Amino acid sequence: MLDAAGIAYELIEYEVDESDLSATHVAEQLGEDVDAVFKTIVLEGDKVKHFVCVVPGACEVDLKKAARASGNKSCKPIPQKELLPLTGYIRGGCCPIGMHGKADRASSRGKTKPFPSYIDETCLLHEKIYVSAGQRGMQLRLAPQDLINYVPLEVSDLI
Repeated sequence: MLDAAGIAYELIEYEVDESDLSATHVAEQLGEDVDAVFKTIVLEGDKVKHFVCVVPGACEVDLKKAARASGNKSCKPIPQKELLPLTGYIRGGCCPIGMHGKADRASSRGKTKPFPSYIDETCLLHEKIYVSAGQRGMQLRLAPQDLINYVPLEVSDLI
């Protein structure tokens, strides 16, 4: 998808440790600052059913800020067991690109609808950031503005 869109990126492989899927471990494997390695979290809100937040790997998403950014009064991460059936991704391999809910297919006549997606504003402090490429052991390295424009992501204070 990124090739077709003409977006420059690097696909970087790293060794997976099934007992440690943290972004901190990924950053160590990449030899990068953990603040440049972003993790993707799927949340559910009281108004907007499902949405995505992309935050620096060593940080936790602030649920009040995420709710406010997404137009909800409250939100929470979806249960891990719902991640694969809902998104097609597994924990540690959740990519913000192409984040479409399988549950939305029936209501949109076979077309998937992207989840509303947000990225923490600290991404703009980096020339390049890392996000999961959609499977464990693979990261994408690209300019944050390219990711923001392509997904699209709304830049927000999420941590």
